[in-house]
Amino acid sequence: MVKAVAPAEQALAQAFVKFCVEAGALKFGEFKTKAGRLSPYFFNAGLFDDGAKLGRLAEFYARALIDSGIAFDMIFGPAYKGIPLGAAVAIELARLGRNVPFAYNRKEAKDHGEGGTLVGAPLRGRVLIVDDVMSAGTAARESIALIRAAGATPSAVAIALDRQEKATEVGTDGVVRDVDHSAVQYVQRQLGLQVCAIARLEDLLQYLDGQAGGEIAIHRERVLAYRERYGV
Repeated sequence: MVKAVAPAEQALAQAFVKFCVEAGALKFGEFKTKAGRLSPYFFNAGLFDDGAKLGRLAEFYARALIDSGIAFDMIFGPAYKGIPLGAAVAIELARLGRNVPFAYNRKEAKDHGEGGTLVGAPLRGRVLIVDDVMSAGTAARESIALIRAAGATPSAVAIALDRQEKATEVGTDGVVRDVDHSAVQYVQRQLGLQVCAIARLEDLLQYLDGQAGGEIAIHRERVLAYRERYGV
């Protein structure tokens, strides 16, 4: 059963897609994904590369989280992209009157100073993981393991864009194959976490529908064909 999307959520998603295109973080062309697919679009949160863009991005995350009603006690930003994203979202939530602790991890443990891999507030209570996208759910599993090892509860994941496409897995024969669920669905169904996405691939298609006659409208058919081939 497909969940109905409220008009406010649709408006937020459309505004976000427009922002991503204008900021240069959402590009069209031909891009090779981690799964080896040739995608007609590419989302790169690393291109929110100045204070104004990062601040606006944080506003979208905070709005989506508030609208979702997801309950959490603190934010965790997984290395590397999740660190600035999580920090920016924590700042924006505090600006809106919701001040929550923030923590992140290092890829390599520090053997001096305070040591360890975790930095920031102690991991406690219900932890929200903030990242950009999910390709296979691997990063989410690693974050979940860190959070549980610290005695806290991973409760949800917030991402910018849900690509709504089949994940892949490597078989015992070493061959990479498509599976019948997306990374987001895996995290929801198998790992039991809620997922809050600011926008989804279908929101991108809706945005392109509204660009008839515009420069980027020509990409709609290729994005739609990709969705029909790899979508879930």
